[in-house]
Amino acid sequence: MSATILPVELRGITCRFGRKAVLRGVDLEVGSGEIVGLLGQNGAGKTTLFSILVGLRQPDDGVRRFAGREHVEVDLEIRARLAWLAHSPQIYPLLSARENVELFLELAGDLRPTGARDPVATLEQLGLGEVIDRPVGTFSRGMAQRVALARALALGPELLILDEPFTALDRAGRALLAELLRAEARAGSAVLLSSHDLDVVAQVVDRALLLDGGVIRGEATRQAADEDEAFRRRIVELG
Repeated sequence: MSATILPVELRGITCRFGRKAVLRGVDLEVGSGEIVGLLGQNGAGKTTLFSILVGLRQPDDGVRRFAGREHVEVDLEIRARLAWLAHSPQIYPLLSARENVELFLELAGDLRPTGARDPVATLEQLGLGEVIDRPVGTFSRGMAQRVALARALALGPELLILDEPFTALDRAGRALLAELLRAEARAGSAVLLSSHDLDVVAQVVDRALLLDGGVIRGEATRQAADEDEAFRRRIVELG
């Protein structure tokens, strides 16, 4: 595989559930250092699109490319270089926060990259240093979300795909995550996220796309740092 998996591209992606076309020719690209927000109502197909991107579902038609190369399958080597955060945290409640992240790193085995991060430092970065050895089954929903985020960051991914990452986070948690994602982008990672929190989306993304009726129907792009309010208005109009 090439030295990077970026940019990631989806071209003409179609997906059907029975007779219903959930995605109808979707084009999407995310490049190094870019944060892209995917907007849309519940049931618009955002999670399905993410699942296709990470290889958990195959499209009925269309092309998936990493670093310009088409991949019919998303192999383990590629998966080790991207992180997928589902809408549900999907963590082990009987394990501690530290153990959840360490287990994830251990399961990566030989695919664990040199950029893998220290679990303790990552959990501390997300404000969990004082509860790092408590079972996550005792955590609030927002704290569990932070553990899932730490796990997603554990391998130092080039591509972060986050489905509603701000869910259950309080105001401080949302601000912390927004800054963390901006730091990841500055370091060269690509970020693709969905969220119904349009104000947070407007603060963190470089581009926002509206998925509606199985197709991309609109786009807003941040042109300059001094036009934040105009960008926020365009995102609200989209969403």
